[in-house]
Amino acid sequence: MGFFVFILCVFLLIAGYVVYGRFVERVYGGNQQLEMPCVQNPDGVDYAPLPTWRVFLIQLLNIAGLGPVVGAVSGCLFGPVALLWIVLGCILAGAMHDFLAALMSAERNGQNLPEQVGENLGGVARYVMRFVCIFLLLMVGVVFTLLPAGMLQSIFGGAGVMFWGCVILGYYFLATILPIQALIGRIYPFFGALFLFMAAGLAVMLPLSGYEVLPNLDLLTNGHPKGVSVWPMLFVTIACGAISGFHATQSPMMVRCLPKRSNMRRVFYGAMVVEGLVALIWAVVGLSLRDVLLDGGQTMAQLTLDNPSAAVYAACRELLGEQGGRLAVLGVVVLAITSGDTAMRSCRLILADVVHVSQKSLLNRLALAIPLFGIVIYVSQIDFSVVWRYFGWGNQLLACFTLWSISVCLRKRARLWLVSALPAVFMTCMCTCFLFYAPECGINLPLGGATGIGAVVSGICLLAFLHRVRRQPENGQE
Repeated sequence: MGFFVFILCVFLLIAGYVVYGRFVERVYGGNQQLEMPCVQNPDGVDYAPLPTWRVFLIQLLNIAGLGPVVGAVSGCLFGPVALLWIVLGCILAGAMHDFLAALMSAERNGQNLPEQVGENLGGVARYVMRFVCIFLLLMVGVVFTLLPAGMLQSIFGGAGVMFWGCVILGYYFLATILPIQALIGRIYPFFGALFLFMAAGLAVMLPLSGYEVLPNLDLLTNGHPKGVSVWPMLFVTIACGAISGFHATQSPMMVRCLPKRSNMRRVFYGAMVVEGLVALIWAVVGLSLRDVLLDGGQTMAQLTLDNPSAAVYAACRELLGEQGGRLAVLGVVVLAITSGDTAMRSCRLILADVVHVSQKSLLNRLALAIPLFGIVIYVSQIDFSVVWRYFGWGNQLLACFTLWSISVCLRKRARLWLVSALPAVFMTCMCTCFLFYAPECGINLPLGGATGIGAVVSGICLLAFLHRVRRQPENGQE
């Protein structure tokens, strides 16, 4: 039964791309013959046309960091309900969020997310989003340096985490300042091969390994060992596999490299659906091996509580053997590194908007990149668990701003704004509830009170949206 549930989830994600993706594209409308930014204003650095398959692969690796792996494995602690959030969240919220944010950027010459939000939500929101985006991207740079460095040290031994961290940061620096086609565009196909091996290998070997696939299908029981509430904690734990604000910071970068408007859905909605598939695979692996003895007699659940990265490595080794496990973990490392590099690149581009400095000159790029990397090195000395908690919440807060911005854009265009406003209300309520409830990094109010505050805040946002946003004349909708 569990295997058929897994196949059903895969089918739903694919059907979501085919059916709901097309519906969302029709809802937004716009000019299908729009001349893309890299055709209008090529600069050979950030606005550089690349083949569509390469843009898709870069976008997929950009957004598929460790979130759909570590987040999905950690989310499995709550039980099979994690599968519902991954499938429905990806189709109805995450993929729509990434796709429409990209379409808005394409119509505005590859405009970065803070400027989009400022245009739709006002000047104050623009400045808030600039701060939130830069903060979040720097946190991505820190998180996706420390985690893969630890994984590489566990695979190869010998050299310590500090050595691997320096190697990764050196690569990030080059990827941040060099033209996008010089480094990122060249090596991502090789990274993609590792990524596909990791996902396909686990999906194939799990049912062939003798373990029962999804032995527990009780969606109504919270299985977290510590009794942590599903609401709102699951929806922050699993972000990148369902919906992630970080993705909207990456979309403008690939919008500037895509030659044809007609391929937008394939690249941006499609990449998120593939990421949802990766998260689904890891969620199924985590749920299937939850009670299987792995490292030193520990169960998957015990390992995940103590060290999610170790649980990932143990699962790969259990299903693929020692060498196959190492190769699969390298695929996981690739997911982290291919988000960290573009996060730092996006951070440079957003900062360039703030200070109004052209990025065509290498000296200008260095002037912005050097202080950003200095901050990353400093923050990496802080306790990792603290950084990770605020990264997760900041990520979903960013998604709230993006969803409300998309809703404003749709309402002004007299389009069906409910497709984004309903997820915006849900995410606003969840993020507010998390802030007031979370025992370790929030205000620690009772769950009922925190949920009530979340409902009030999301209701106020919806009323303000309905009251202040009106349809604009056709000649002003753009």
